[in-house]
This record gives sequence, C-alpha cells and structure tokens, in this order.
Amino acid sequence: MSDRTSPVDDDEALAFHKEPTPGKLGMSATKPMATQRDLSLAYSPGVAAPVKAIAEDPEKVYDYTSKGNMVAVISNGTAILGLGDLGAMASKPVMEGKAVLFKRFADIDAVDIEVETSDPDEFVDCVARFGHTFGGINLEDIKGPDCFIIEQRLREKLDIPVFHDDQHGTAIISAAGIINACHLTGRDIADLKVVVNGAGAAGIAVLELLKAMGVSAKNAILCDSRGTIYQGREDGMNQWKAAHAAPTDARTLAEALDGADCFIGLSVAGAVDEAMVRSMAAEPIIFAMANPDPEIRPEAVRKIRRDAIMATGRSDYPNQVNNVLGFPYIFRGALDVRARTINEEMKIAAANALAELARQDVPDEVAAAYHGQRPSFGKDYIIPSPFDPRLISFVPPRVAKAAVESGVARKPISDMGGYKAGLARRLDPTAALLQRIHGAVEGKGKRIVFAEGEEPSVIRAAYAFQSQDLGEAILVGREEQTKANMRLVGVPEDSIRIVNARLSSRNAHYSDYLYARLQREGYLKRDVQRLVHNDRNVFSACMVKLNDADGLVTGVTRNYDAALKDVSRVLLPAEGERIIGMSIALAKNRTLFIADTNVTEFPEADALADIAIEAAAAAKRFGFTPRVAFLSYSTFGNPGGVRSEKLQAAVRLLDGRGVDFEYEGEMAADVALDPAHKALYPFSRLTKPANVLVMPAIHSASIATRLLRAGGGATVLGPMLLGFEKPVQIARLGASASEVTTLAALAAYDLSAKAHAEAEAAE
Repeated sequence: MSDRTSPVDDDEALAFHKEPTPGKLGMSATKPMATQRDLSLAYSPGVAAPVKAIAEDPEKVYDYTSKGNMVAVISNGTAILGLGDLGAMASKPVMEGKAVLFKRFADIDAVDIEVETSDPDEFVDCVARFGHTFGGINLEDIKGPDCFIIEQRLREKLDIPVFHDDQHGTAIISAAGIINACHLTGRDIADLKVVVNGAGAAGIAVLELLKAMGVSAKNAILCDSRGTIYQGREDGMNQWKAAHAAPTDARTLAEALDGADCFIGLSVAGAVDEAMVRSMAAEPIIFAMANPDPEIRPEAVRKIRRDAIMATGRSDYPNQVNNVLGFPYIFRGALDVRARTINEEMKIAAANALAELARQDVPDEVAAAYHGQRPSFGKDYIIPSPFDPRLISFVPPRVAKAAVESGVARKPISDMGGYKAGLARRLDPTAALLQRIHGAVEGKGKRIVFAEGEEPSVIRAAYAFQSQDLGEAILVGREEQTKANMRLVGVPEDSIRIVNARLSSRNAHYSDYLYARLQREGYLKRDVQRLVHNDRNVFSACMVKLNDADGLVTGVTRNYDAALKDVSRVLLPAEGERIIGMSIALAKNRTLFIADTNVTEFPEADALADIAIEAAAAAKRFGFTPRVAFLSYSTFGNPGGVRSEKLQAAVRLLDGRGVDFEYEGEMAADVALDPAHKALYPFSRLTKPANVLVMPAIHSASIATRLLRAGGGATVLGPMLLGFEKPVQIARLGASASEVTTLAALAAYDLSAKAHAEAEAAE
C-alpha cells in the first residue's frame, strides 16, 4: 500500500510559491480591530496592564501573549534538504513550509527565522538573545556536527524546548516503525541487533533513541563512509561517533549486516546490495531512508527477501518515515504543559503513541489518502498516515503526560479527557458538537438499524458506532453476503447483529401494521408484504416503528428523495412537528443552523413557521440559544415581493404561537448576522446576531451551505433530518463510513422537540 504522489516540476513549484501572494505564510489578528476602543485595548493605553502584570510575574507572559503557542523555525541553510549548504536565504522556503505544517497539523503559530552565519558560536549567541520570545525553538537544516553543538548550548541557555527536527523527528518516527516491526516479527527490542549506516545527525539520534528504548549497546553498530565505528578506531572520529563505538570485529557494512535483525540507513543511495540483505536474519527490518533514493529499493529487497519489512523516506513506497508525524504533535504537547525541554521520555512517549495508532483501524481520511484502498496494520503499514485526523488527540497527550511525569512541565494538565477533546476541536470545528453527542449517547445502548447492511462502508460505520459504545448496531442484509463483506473489511463476523428482511419472524407484524397504514392509499396486502420482504428501508423503518430498534440510518445506496419516500411510507411526522432538513455550518467563532435544506422545496408561510420551530428546537438540543432569522433578498419590506410577503406572514404566525425563542424577518443575510444591525433597525427583536437561518426555499439553502463550505471555509455538518416520530437520518449517496457513523450517533441522540423536552425535564 502506498500514498503515491504526483511528480512536481520546477515551474509548477515556482508558481505555487509566487502566486497569488509570494510565500506560504501570513498573519492574522486574534482580537477584533474594528473600533477605536479595540485599538485602545490592543495598544495604548490598554496594553500597559499586561505589561505591568508580566513585569511583576514573568510567567504571566503565557497568559497575556501568544508565546505559549508560538514556535520559531530557525536555520542557517548549511544543510538544506538534500541540497547542501546554499545559504540562509535559500532555506527560507523550507522554513516557511515547516511553519505551515505546524499550523496545519497542530494549530501552532510558527515564524521562520534565517540566521546569516555558519559559525556555531555566532548562531547560538544570536538565537539565545531572542529565543525567550517563543514557546519553543525548532532547529532545521543545520549541518553536522554543528547541529549537535548548537542544540546542546541553546538547551543550556533557554528554558524552553529546543528541538533539532532533522535529528529527533527522524528518530521518533523510525522508532515507532521499529516498535511495530518487532511486534509483527515477535522480537523483543532488547535483543534486536541493529546496524545504522550514516553517522550524521539523524543516524546518531536514531541510535541514541533506540538505546534509550532498550536496544543493547553490544547489539548496536554505527557505520560511516569508512566502515564500522568500532572501539579503538581513530580515523574520521569525533566525540559523537566515539560515544557509539561498538565492541565488534566487523569492519565493513557488509560484515556488520551479517546476521543483523535491523538495518537503518540515513546515508546514500546504493549503500546496500542484495548480498547484504541476503545475509541478514530471518524477517529482516530494513529502513532505507536516504533521500531522494534509498540505500536499496524496496523492489530489489522483495525479489530476494519476501519476509522483509521495509520502510523508506519516500511517499511512493509503503511505510514512509515522514517527520510531519512527529514535530507538530511533540511541540503541541510540550507547549500545552509549558515544558522546559523535550527530553528522552517525551520522545519515547511519542514513538509509542505513533506505533499504537498504526495498529488501530484506520478512518476514512486515511483511506482517501491511499486512493480508496484501506491500509491495515501489517508489513506495509507499520507507521500511521500523516492524514490520520486522530494524531492531534493521540500523540500530544502522551507527550504532555511524559513531560509532567519526568518533571519538566510548568503547567500539568489536570483533566486529560478534556485536554484530548480540546485538541480534537483545534483542527475539526465539528468536534465539539460531536463530542457532546457522543457523551450523551455513550453507554445508553440505543439500537440503531443500518438499513444497507451489506455495504462495506456501512459495515465499517456500524462497527465504529458499536466499538465507540455509542449503541448497538443492527445490520439489515443477507447473512452470507454481509459476513463476506465483514471479512473483506476486517470486521469480526460475530461482532454485529445481522437481520435478514426476508427471513425475519417479525415480517407478519410489520406487514399488518403497514397494510393498516397504506390500505386507503391504493396498496393491497400483497403489495405491503412485498415491500416489507424486499425493501430494506421499509423493513428497517418498521423495526423502528414497532420498537424493535430505536433509530435508523440509510441513504448510502439510494438518492435522498427515494430513501425519504421509502421511510415516509412507514413513519409519520411527530405530533405537532414537520419533517425538515437542517445543516450546521461551523465557521470561525460562529455556528449557524440552516433550514430547510432538503425536504420542502417552496414552503408557504405556515411551513416556514414550522421549520423555524423545528430548527430552533434542534439548536436547543445542541446546547445553543436559538435566534431565528427568516432570510430573504429584502429586509423588512424593502424591496417587496411575493416571497418576502410569505416570510412576513410566517413571522406573524409565530407571534400568535407564543414560541420561547427570538425570531425576526424578513432579513437579508448580512443584516441578520450583523451584531450592529439594531442601529439601523432599532425595532429588531434579535438581541444578538441570528444563529438559526430559515431559508425561503431549498435552492437558496443549498446554495448558502455550499458557498459557506467552498468560499467561506466553513465546515458543514449534515444535512440532518428532523421531525419524524422516530429518529431517522439519511446519508448522502455514497457517504463515507465516518459520515454514516456520525448520522447514526445523531439518530441515537434524537434531535426531536419531544426528546429535547424530555431531556430538559430530566435535568
């Protein structure tokens, strides 16, 4: 399995970095700068208050400035990628790129700094003078052995994490892969015979970390271009190599590899030949990480050693050792506990966390990165994908915990569960809502029917739903076909209940109910029997109607309208409610509920009022105070028109219904969302900007949600279905497993007004 990337030519890369704005970094304010008062608070005179507070207690700099979430990415350009010493300015695109990765993967603000000197003393003196501005220092692309000197001296001078990623990032990711390779081959790392080729910064760092994890010094051999680094060798040595001189008679790489369990290459292409690989122990672990070409290619290894486990530094082969798996999350954990350094305990914790994550079932985002193929733990997947969204909430907590336990944390985390939840929210705006839903349904045992139970994606969704203790999943499908697909996707056959619609003992009861429901709509008894036997949506809806299940999810294999029609044959709208679709758009600092997105095409006034009530109840169920705006192209009659008259009529209907939420309209979208709109419209009943937007028609709702997602950068959840007498959710055609799992959780949560009233009464 490989995450193959397309080749990139120089012209494309240059255009990417130049247009539409040169570079890859920008800066945005975290506080409003819209009024004179904002400016007074941000600068003079308001800024004097935090200045004095920090002067009295320097630790308060973390409370009143961005220091705690700011990293400096620093280089002098003496070892840029595989290009060598090209100078400080030439390293700037790489450092900007590193800063972008910090933000993308861990929500850390990073600034690149290029230091114009190749003298280690000058470099250290320069960085030491400004280093305290930041919460951490990421050193990059500095040649060896200068990098060892610089990192060590800056650690001594600065009371913040200083981390040379070329060394430690590579070491941590490699170590994670080796942990899992040992797991697959039944080895104990303490007995592992390791050969490292390449005695530069990365090679030495890998060996040091492996030794810290238990590899015996007598079983570890370091090699450079002259051969093995053995005890007594004098030529080409320095203090860092000498620290790893081994008690060995081997003098060449070939001799060192004879009988070795593990090869780690951080050297040059072609350094290993087929004869060397043949001489290694059974099930050899080969990490050939020279870039751009490895010490030996995986296809050459496969020809002679089918039992080998192979990793490289390239994205077009399995098991890429990619530093982006490490540094964002290590710094995230370190910054969040205000660590004074990044020590061996924190590195080992990160390696163990990465190894553990690779052994877990992968989410849809990873399968998408692998072009639809779904990797699973094994020889071709021992290192997690950089696109696994769980990394942010999986690795930093382990790093933070290790920092606390090893005594380098200034600010221990008391609520680790809350910390993990907060990490997930940093990169996924839907996380807070989903965590609320999951927390409400966990352990309640709600039975959710997955109507398209034979579909692989639905099986995965059902398994995830059940594994997360969100409820009991029920798959509707033929047993043989469903179990075959369970085996295909790696789900244990007996882990989920399967119900065959044709063979169910409940069919007679379902047919009797449905005939009573449809006999005056032109259906004969045999018609409804055929529906119950053959239509899984109808059968599943009958299960829910007659209390054999608590909720229903469908839609993956049929278009939305067809699935809605099937379910509507069985289930009615809840008393006093209307069936509507609602989407939730989560933008920066704002959550919007948008309805009706997928049921009533051109609602009349009474339908618009019903939609408002239904959507407001759902917003309450999610924990929000609803403020409803009926949206239009006009605002309070200007300009007028048929649609605006219907919206005005809907407002009058709500006036007569005595609802318990704020509402107003008709209003243009910009007016509804403007906190200062009462300056022009002092009669407006909205005390704050609207958060529930009732659209005049489906097409406007669809346009709005798509624009918010594509043009406004919002995350859109849904559409979700509201108003049935029993919880039903319909996925989009071809929905992913994670989308189906989310809808199943929503079905278990039950967004109905009745459920909200019952929850309020229980509280």
